[in-house]
Amino acid sequence: MKLIIVESPHKSETIGKFLGKGYKVLASKGHIRDLASTGKMGLGVNIDDDFKPTYFISADKESTVKELKSAVSKADTVYLATDPDREGEAISWHLAIVLGLDVETTPRLEFHEITKSAINKALANPRTIDMNLVESQETRRIIDRLMGYRLSYLLQKKIKSRSAGRVQSVVLKFIVDRENEIQAFIPVEYWTIKGKFISEDGQSLEAELTSHLGKNITINNEKEALDIIASFPKEFSVKNVKSVTVKKEPKPPFITSTLQQEAFSHLHFTIKKTATIAQRLYEGEDINGTVTGLITYMRTDSTRLSNEFIASAKEHIVNTYGEEYLGHVHTANSSKNIQDAHEAIRPTDLSLTPETVKEYLTADELKLYTLIYDRAVASLMAPKQDSVTTVTLDGNDYDFTCSSTKTVFQGYHILYGQYEEKDTTSKLPKNIEIGDVYTPESIDKEQHFTKPPQRYNEGKVVKLMQENGIGRPSTYSATITTLLDRDYVETKKGVLIPTEQGKLTVDRLNEYFTKYMDVSYTAGMENNLDSIADGAIDRVKLLSGFWEEFQKYFESAEKDMEKVQPKIVEGKVCPVCGKPLVYRKGRYGEFIGCSDYPSCTYIEKDQPDIIMDHPCPKCGGNLVRRKGRKGEFVGCANYPKCNYMEDLEGNPLGGEKQPVVIPEDAPICPECGVGHLIEKTSRYGRKFVGCSNYPACHYIQKDENASEEKKTYRKTFRSKKK
Repeated sequence: MKLIIVESPHKSETIGKFLGKGYKVLASKGHIRDLASTGKMGLGVNIDDDFKPTYFISADKESTVKELKSAVSKADTVYLATDPDREGEAISWHLAIVLGLDVETTPRLEFHEITKSAINKALANPRTIDMNLVESQETRRIIDRLMGYRLSYLLQKKIKSRSAGRVQSVVLKFIVDRENEIQAFIPVEYWTIKGKFISEDGQSLEAELTSHLGKNITINNEKEALDIIASFPKEFSVKNVKSVTVKKEPKPPFITSTLQQEAFSHLHFTIKKTATIAQRLYEGEDINGTVTGLITYMRTDSTRLSNEFIASAKEHIVNTYGEEYLGHVHTANSSKNIQDAHEAIRPTDLSLTPETVKEYLTADELKLYTLIYDRAVASLMAPKQDSVTTVTLDGNDYDFTCSSTKTVFQGYHILYGQYEEKDTTSKLPKNIEIGDVYTPESIDKEQHFTKPPQRYNEGKVVKLMQENGIGRPSTYSATITTLLDRDYVETKKGVLIPTEQGKLTVDRLNEYFTKYMDVSYTAGMENNLDSIADGAIDRVKLLSGFWEEFQKYFESAEKDMEKVQPKIVEGKVCPVCGKPLVYRKGRYGEFIGCSDYPSCTYIEKDQPDIIMDHPCPKCGGNLVRRKGRKGEFVGCANYPKCNYMEDLEGNPLGGEKQPVVIPEDAPICPECGVGHLIEKTSRYGRKFVGCSNYPACHYIQKDENASEEKKTYRKTFRSKKK
């Protein structure tokens, strides 16, 4: 028996169906071990022994490791087939170490799409674990641990911020800096003048004043606008008519950051949602009884396409649209920040069109797959061609201009036009010529004010990370999620706004860790990590240099950074010790407690809440706003006597617990002999058969058709409950 170990259970199912008998495919379910939090300063890294890390197997992975070890002992050959990036390479290395496999000889499979042909090709051409990639990933992990743990410890102690890190803090700085720009912005008044003109034969056009005496015109106030209008003649003549053909090239195929940006803009998907759906499309979907991966690996920073796909796409374009729609091959980006380890994100099989797979995908999966499919094909199509005509009207050396755009060849737009803005230019009169006379029918002036820069949305933040070389495709989504989870930023109407705690965090880091908040430093570290992957830099030397310098900054900050004192509650003292009461922050939000903590642990239980304008419909008591694990909600002030809850829009949450309905023919539970076996639904929507005597009895009937993953989950669930 040949054993293949991948990361994802879903992926293991897909590959297992490709290979059939003679192969067994199991999943590690991600990393099987992680850095410990032991040793000096709880870093899990021995600073004095060349930064040697200490790893441990977490409790939730012990059963997985046990299963893998058992399978390895029975296998003739073991293949490691984790994801084709540094993280995946590190997981393969950890698997080899824990499972007792030879790191230098154990075959490592690399494939960038989960299709039968790609898997068979990888099996025919295995390689071994690339230790340079492993060392690069491990070095990144160690640096992030050293900086993250020490900064987090310091900020928690000084200003009550929950965490900081090499990448997340720089990204937070982007958001805070933009907010500061907005707050400091001073609007400037300006005016525009537009006119509606009519010709002698009744044809009309609308144009805007753009220049005077051949120079661009700026109108600062209403008086200037009125003076200009007063100097207009009664007639204007056509000064110039100019037509040019403009070519618009298609955009390159998607990389991780551009996919997340486009999905955010056009599909209104969060960055996390896009990453999750793309993972499912990559790992495989059941299409008409055949499980196959629909897209290539979705964590990439290269726009390169394989020769096989290019040939297939060209044939598809010619057959579907005609030879005139065939464009040139896009040149891959050669920026220094690009690793180019994988292809761009593309469909694995062009015959699986969005229409073909529609019935097998969820609505959101279909939207994202269609976007990826159309972008990859469109990138190889001919440019769109527009004829742009610009008309200039002149009167007393004042020029009004207007333009019109007409598409003369759709090119790639025939496929990808639905995702791009439509032309909004107005139509021009037919047969307009130089010298034609137009009379102003109406002249309108309009006041404007310059607008502040826009706040960043998730898509824009990902773009900034990619453009500045901060983080890598696999970290974009996780970084934004961390900032939201730490309450450093919040989302309002699709944009990211820093909280007061987020601003305070950036202020302190800017003051005491200036170097590490510089974009160039973070990008430079990414380049150094790339150099380790290429075998060009010694990692111990890099770590030593980093730690020595970082410690100097840390010691200075620990000494000089002032500790933020909690705000005192006016007019209240602790009933236990008489010291002032203060506002504090806990894991579930703000609360009132004694200022002499930890000597006095008094916490005010009946704290004032924001009372809503309607009573509790259940008991008539006050409804108040509260904070829970999943955010704010409205609950009854008489809790726990009354457990009524509703969301912030007034919709009731939860409800009365319904009595268990037991069918007459329900069998007796074989475990407790008291309850009956009935169909239930888990919190995740899974149907299963269990005992009606829950929670006194935790029996769950084994499903013989369930996957190994589900069976293992149920066994673990029962053992933990017992």
